[in-house]
Amino acid sequence: MEWIIMIVIIAFFAWRMMPKKGVKSISTEELKGMLKDNSKQFIDVRTPAEYKGRHISEFKNIPLNILKSKLETLDKEKETVVLCQSGMRSSQAANLLKKAGFSNVINVRGGMSTWRG
Repeated sequence: MEWIIMIVIIAFFAWRMMPKKGVKSISTEELKGMLKDNSKQFIDVRTPAEYKGRHISEFKNIPLNILKSKLETLDKEKETVVLCQSGMRSSQAANLLKKAGFSNVINVRGGMSTWRG
């Protein structure tokens, strides 16, 4: 019985982390081809310490825990690319942005842990 409860809990959290409809997912290799595109906005949702340790220069650091309060500083019409360490927090950020009315949101799968740049 306990294992059924565990499966339900895991399934629930996995479902919550799934990207919302309309959120595109790309690899870090695909990201490389986008970085010089000034029509996009790039957001790194890791903590300031993680960002300071290693980051991609085109990305602006807006930690996930304050992203909601910074939405008015972002352009809802621009394609928005979000990144974190592994792809989990950026998936949450992508869902938040989509829910807030951002029209084109992209999550970077694997995040900085798969970045080779």
